[in-house]
Amino acid sequence: MSDLVSRDDVTLGVFKKIVAGGGVVRAIPAPGTGDQPRSFFDKMDGWAKKEMQAPGLGYMRFVEEDGKLTATGPIAKFFSAEALAALAERAGIKAGDGLFFSAGKEGDAVKLAGAARSKIGADLGLIDENIFRFCWIIDFPMFEWNEDEKRVDFSHNPFSMPQGGMEALLEKDPLDILAYQYDIVCNGVELSSGAIRNHRAEVMLKAFEIAGYGADVVEDKFGGMLNAFRYGAPPHGGIAPGIDRIVMLLAGVENIREVILFPMNQQAQDLMMQAPNTVSDAQLKELHIRVVEPPKQKA
Repeated sequence: MSDLVSRDDVTLGVFKKIVAGGGVVRAIPAPGTGDQPRSFFDKMDGWAKKEMQAPGLGYMRFVEEDGKLTATGPIAKFFSAEALAALAERAGIKAGDGLFFSAGKEGDAVKLAGAARSKIGADLGLIDENIFRFCWIIDFPMFEWNEDEKRVDFSHNPFSMPQGGMEALLEKDPLDILAYQYDIVCNGVELSSGAIRNHRAEVMLKAFEIAGYGADVVEDKFGGMLNAFRYGAPPHGGIAPGIDRIVMLLAGVENIREVILFPMNQQAQDLMMQAPNTVSDAQLKELHIRVVEPPKQKA
């Protein structure tokens, strides 16, 4: 992977190797950057490595030569004229534009590509700060592949209803199952998150079984919820807008701490409330808490 993003050492063969190994390559258009100096592209590569903890970003710049579209850059020489034309058409770019590449495991490549797109838009002044644009996101995947533990795991909310119910859990590939989950996003900021609750005990047990949790574990951890469903809890769901996030957008600030009344600092301290703080013995006794000091070490 390091070869993929190391300036002039990027090769088409590495791209093919990543794709053959189950990885993906994502392209991120950068309009109007064809005449930017190489330092602009190198800074994006450095940002990916430092801020995103990613290997980096490949890139190429599209130009017009003898009336034909072509590209320059470390990896452009490995693409035929037909391939470059297909890339430009697919990405919707023209001469004078740039194209960045994020590659690797799908989750990593997608995360880097999304962050890079936002940074490119901000750095090039392509984002209209006076417009609120909303997006309703649906069809979240129910499960995902846990690369660390080499198993299927829940992707987000384990208590949401799978689309297709029990039939989907029994017949579909777990990674193809969608959930009834949804988000409202404004200008790239998540304002609300919600779902339709999985209110059927047998469906919940099966969903957890797919994720590697036995019925005994689910009964032990979530027995109260399961019993409520067995007594006939009706279908239900909801969504919870974040008022503080809405205020953050209206105020035009980038950090939610700027609009929280008593924000904690990076040490999790609330300076206005002077918390955390020491408590009296009477308060500890009221809560049935006893402080046990560690044994003193002998000199």
